[in-house]
Amino acid sequence: MKIPSEIQELLWDQVRQYNNRNFVAEDPISIPHRFSQKQDIEISAFFAATLAWGQRITIINSTNKLMDIFENAPFDFITNVTENELDDIPKFVHRTFNSEDLLFFIRFLNNHYANNNSLETAFFPSKTNDVNAVKNGLIHFHNSFFEGQDKCRTKKHVSTPSKNSASKRLNMFLRWMVRENDGVDFGIWQNINASQLMIPLDVHVHRVALNLELITSTKANWQTVEELTAVLRQLNPSDPTIFDYALFGFGVEERKFK
Repeated sequence: MKIPSEIQELLWDQVRQYNNRNFVAEDPISIPHRFSQKQDIEISAFFAATLAWGQRITIINSTNKLMDIFENAPFDFITNVTENELDDIPKFVHRTFNSEDLLFFIRFLNNHYANNNSLETAFFPSKTNDVNAVKNGLIHFHNSFFEGQDKCRTKKHVSTPSKNSASKRLNMFLRWMVRENDGVDFGIWQNINASQLMIPLDVHVHRVALNLELITSTKANWQTVEELTAVLRQLNPSDPTIFDYALFGFGVEERKFK
């Protein structure tokens, strides 16, 4: 579909409003902005994205509690923690994410960093130009995360396109890691580039995209992620997920388009 010029202008206006440093302070992305070491950034961002459902202030508060548990040094804590020390970790709950899930995440990250310098390789083991890189990377990550775990309650916290999930939180995390360092995102991963990213699709973004007639699908699933991302690539082929900020802004403000 061809996006009408007035809709294009509206989207770019919203990008200018939200894609800037002023956005950071009240968003969960503020958590990884507290750190400078690459591994600290990606670990804190991974948890912030994982907990990103509900009100933003609640998400930030819960992620800050996690950072306190990690003694505000997440990489050092996770790579050096012992099983005995894990037994003493304070109870943690954020909606349906609980202490059992937290321990599962910590153990996976501990094992991963024992053999890898970055969390990037859990998603993208090597550099790729594949147009389906994100879909394949998310599936690879899910399979690695739960290897040998047929039944595991934590699976509900790590989505996968193989089940047609929109995988909103993981796509948001990838956007944080891959998009250029523009004061909002970090640009610290190099095995894929911004043009390959997929739009983080939640109920707000889905509703706005429908109201703007950017998509026709009434279901917020992976097929709709592909549909919306393809449309947004018309406006900015090298960086389609920059419009996540625009669509997010409309969703938060609950604006009416019809």
